[in-house]
Amino acid sequence: MHDENDLKKVFMMNVPELITTNRRQYQVYLVLSLVVLGFVSILHGIDRTVFQRFLGGINPLLAFLVAIVLGLFFLSYFLFEGWFAVYERGNGRGLAYAAGIAAVLGLIMIFVDTKIVFPHTINILFPKSLLFYPAIGLFVEIVFHMLPVGLLLLLLSTVFRDADRTRIIWVAIVIVPFLDPVYQGIHMASSGLFPLWAVLYVGFHIFIINFCQLSLFRRYDFITMYVFRLVYYLFWHIVWGYLRLEMLF
Repeated sequence: MHDENDLKKVFMMNVPELITTNRRQYQVYLVLSLVVLGFVSILHGIDRTVFQRFLGGINPLLAFLVAIVLGLFFLSYFLFEGWFAVYERGNGRGLAYAAGIAAVLGLIMIFVDTKIVFPHTINILFPKSLLFYPAIGLFVEIVFHMLPVGLLLLLLSTVFRDADRTRIIWVAIVIVPFLDPVYQGIHMASSGLFPLWAVLYVGFHIFIINFCQLSLFRRYDFITMYVFRLVYYLFWHIVWGYLRLEMLF
């Protein structure tokens, strides 16, 4: 547990010592970030509108770069506190567990789609999807998970300095998963295209996804959380995103 003076060190960042101690963690994060930036560069060169539905008129390279830098800051905070890791060796069981849960949830959403029939434009189509979803997946993990969890933990650990840190982490893991379903639910409800039960179920489904991911982040590492999203996207957005156009429309 760190006191208020220790918290200041997070912002002063004893960077050389932190990097030396956690070199592999930073290497994995930076390599993944560079790969994703490469994907974004290729997609932006092919189709300058591919990220507009998510980022509006913001340059995607700039948006991703800002997100990655912010993620790097909160990664340092997590490593400083010893709360989360980016990569742990010998984590085959965690990766298999994440992939299995993601596959089941992806198949459930495919079944729901056959009943609701979401608009045909919900997915980025193959072959762009092969680059788009791994890229946007990292962006989502940073924006909807690392940043809000980091900010909430900074707030809670400052206000409740004597509280048990494990409890504080689990409070964040329960609260943060509401962000994504609320965002998606507002979008679905405002469109007027879906019945109430569909909006509520999709919100619940997305909450479960985010809660599972953050639980895996805590139990294993960031890569496990990211692999969960990749597998889910593979089933729901990439494979089914291609097949549904032939089967439902």
